[in-house]
Parts: sequence; C-alpha cells; structure tokens
Amino acid sequence: MRAGHGSKMGAYVYILRCRDGRYYVGSTRGSLEKRVAEHNAGTYGGYTKSRRPVELVYSRYLDRITDAIATERQLKGWSRAKNEALIEGDFDLLVQLAKNRTELPHPSTGSG
Repeated sequence: MRAGHGSKMGAYVYILRCRDGRYYVGSTRGSLEKRVAEHNAGTYGGYTKSRRPVELVYSRYLDRITDAIATERQLKGWSRAKNEALIEGDFDLLVQLAKNRTELPHPSTGSG
C-alpha cells in the first residue's frame, strides 16, 4: 500500500479491545480491516488468539513505517489509563496522566 508522497510506505498503528477487556497494540502496513479480520480469525497464534473476538477501538495512519513502529512501542509502554484516554479522545486527561505519571481513576463506566 502506498501512501503519502513518492514511494514512502506508511502504516497503521491500532488498538484492539479483546473479549476479556484487555488491549492489544499493533501495527500494519496493509489494510487495517484485513488485519482486524485476521486477528478475529485466529490467523496469528499470539496474544489475541485466545481473547477473540477483538474490536478495533483506535487507529492512526502514519506516513512512515518507522513512525508507526515507534508509536506502537510507545503505546505498549503506556498504562491502561493512558491508552483509554487516547481511545476516548480525552487529551486533557492524557496530558494530566503524562505529567503526573499517576493512575487516576478513569471516569468511564463498565469494567475494563
């Protein structure tokens, strides 16, 4: 898949919510819809296979694959609260969590 300018290859970074409520962070150069379908089909024998079905809850396209990989690594190192703030688009909370480096209770309902 070609995107952006010239022959640069981009990629998606994404977050899936698994059946057990846990999150999986990944990246793909190809079709995001195909990758989610592959996770749900159990194509990959890793983390998501025993936690299906999964639901796409966040994605972002980056023009460079290296940026997508760096973002994936960054998100994998984040706390659950920070990932949930990102998913919900609550950038004020995300900034607060980053500054305080604390786990504030998240104002969402339901179990996570």
